[in-house]
Amino acid sequence: MIPILKLKGILLSSLQGDLTDNEVLEYQSRMLNMLEKTEAKGVLIDITGLDIVDSFMARVINETANMARIMGTEVVLCGMQPMVALTLVEMGRELIGVQTALNLDKGFDKILILIGSEKGE
Repeated sequence: MIPILKLKGILLSSLQGDLTDNEVLEYQSRMLNMLEKTEAKGVLIDITGLDIVDSFMARVINETANMARIMGTEVVLCGMQPMVALTLVEMGRELIGVQTALNLDKGFDKILILIGSEKGE
């Protein structure tokens, strides 16, 4: 199970290792349920631990971000490895409408700006 933490009104998760399609779908469901329960203002998804993102995972991440935005939550995806970015572009799998950041630190700064809070409260 992929942990989802709440930190100052932001849900933080880190996707790592080889994930099955079922694990990715379970993550999507849990993330959306937590958004509803916590009324978080932002979601930060760290994919530093992923060496490979296939088209299914890219689609689910993109859909999760779009669903969260429809629910009124800002989303930032951070930590994408260069080869993952290259693969997504080559597959034509752009993450449309998803804000990105180089690493977790920059991602947290970006999500704070997006939710309009310097303290994240």
